[in-house]
Amino acid sequence: MPTYATSVQLATFTGVAAPADADRLLLRASEIIDHAMRTAVYDADDTTKLPTDATVLQVFADATCAQVEFWFASDEEDDILGPVQSVSIAGISVQFGAGTDRTSPTYLAPRAHRILVNSGLRDGQPVRL
Repeated sequence: MPTYATSVQLATFTGVAAPADADRLLLRASEIIDHAMRTAVYDADDTTKLPTDATVLQVFADATCAQVEFWFASDEEDDILGPVQSVSIAGISVQFGAGTDRTSPTYLAPRAHRILVNSGLRDGQPVRL
């Protein structure tokens, strides 16, 4: 599984220093981007599995950084447990997204989605850049 961005790219994208666990976060975010792009058509290196076109690679890097940036704002735990579905104040009850009738725990960050859609590589529009 390739990691689409580096901690330096993450710091540049977000404007803040990369956290100590940046490599782990970038790997997890790359998994989500990889899943989101499973129907996209682009050339990849046989060894590294990274896109060979610099523009496509930059799109993947930006989307990966956007995914991590999303976790900075909402916490990576939301991606693991799923978003909060309901909260009860008096009885202090919190229900996270899990199960067949609620949101899937693994989802693409809105900014990452926009980056991929705007690139022309996502949403059933496979193109070769």
